[in-house]
Amino acid sequence: MTDSAPDPARPLAGVRVVEISSFVAVPLAGMTLAQLGAEVLRVDPIGGAADYRRWPLTESGDSIYWAGLNKGKRSLAVDMRSPDGQEIVARLVADAGVFITNVAGRQWHSFEALSRTRPDLIHVEVSGRHDGGTGVDYTVNAAIGFPLVTGPAELTTPVNHVLPAWDVSCGLYAALSVVTALRHRDATGQGQRISIPLENVALATAGNLSLLTEAMINGTSRQRIGNSVYGTYGQNFTSSDGVSYMIVALTGRHFRDLTTLTGTTEAVAALSDSLGADFSDEGERYRHRDALSALFAEWFSAHTGAEIAAALAQTSVLWERYQSFAETALDPRVTDNPLFTELDQPRVGRHLAAGLPVSIDGSYPPAVPAPALGDDTVAVLGDWLSMDRDQIGDLFGAGTVA
Repeated sequence: MTDSAPDPARPLAGVRVVEISSFVAVPLAGMTLAQLGAEVLRVDPIGGAADYRRWPLTESGDSIYWAGLNKGKRSLAVDMRSPDGQEIVARLVADAGVFITNVAGRQWHSFEALSRTRPDLIHVEVSGRHDGGTGVDYTVNAAIGFPLVTGPAELTTPVNHVLPAWDVSCGLYAALSVVTALRHRDATGQGQRISIPLENVALATAGNLSLLTEAMINGTSRQRIGNSVYGTYGQNFTSSDGVSYMIVALTGRHFRDLTTLTGTTEAVAALSDSLGADFSDEGERYRHRDALSALFAEWFSAHTGAEIAAALAQTSVLWERYQSFAETALDPRVTDNPLFTELDQPRVGRHLAAGLPVSIDGSYPPAVPAPALGDDTVAVLGDWLSMDRDQIGDLFGAGTVA
């Protein structure tokens, strides 16, 4: 490969992106673009945005969270309330040609304002609700329906998910939007204004997964079923020494192997006869899941976790042991996975960090450390805007940048 040949692991090399954001969705979008080779500049207010000190923190008070979602970016700290600061950001956007933000409703960095100096601007704005209202993952989720079907079947109160699923999905939609807009601009020379309400990401997902359509067509609403898997057979079981496993039998083969493993083939056949149920049908297995689980539970409770794991490994059954984040961090699926590389993150420490979870031509783009707030202020002003030392010094002196 020559020096001028493109790096297949960095397909967005040469693309510049300006990001004004906080929390999850847009920072994840920017990091994803950076992992694909783009030069992403995160612009924060002096002192940091609302997520700069977000938990978890190191003992010295630095945000592990912030470092995790801003790997591979550059950082500029600027007073965005001042006209001079706003002008600097606008000039940077004009240079980059791509702008992503979840700070909605600011006229000075609206598509209309920024596209005056960069007509082919790609402008991606993530908002809370489709009607223009504010919202975050946990408030959006509350209005969709998922908390009312999450948790034990006997529970009567809502249960929020720990995973910010809509933020993550929204961030990936935002990154995808930038990539498709770049293709559009390459083909037509035109920019695009893209709006992604977080609420719409959640609504689209609920619709695509039939949760909303089920209510529209059948007039029914999904019920809370604990750790069962809707429409097929899946359940958690606990060993004699307290180890929990999730078991899923999607196919006829999975189910036959499960009954053979647990020594319940004859008992399941008798149950089938007594109920008039055909357990070759996954819907029937789901419908009678409690009766089936009662049969299987006896075998699990009579064996240790190690015995269960060894036995399951010899079958086609889909399974996994429940484990904590601390256990997973030490698991070979992390320590022996090329997705993770050792990263010496300033202010946080040395650890295994995930890069882009996509293998390109057989290799994973490695993780790159996140900057500290304002690490690249001087370099960006010089490289992107061609400011000299005196001009940059004046901006620091005026408190416009930090």
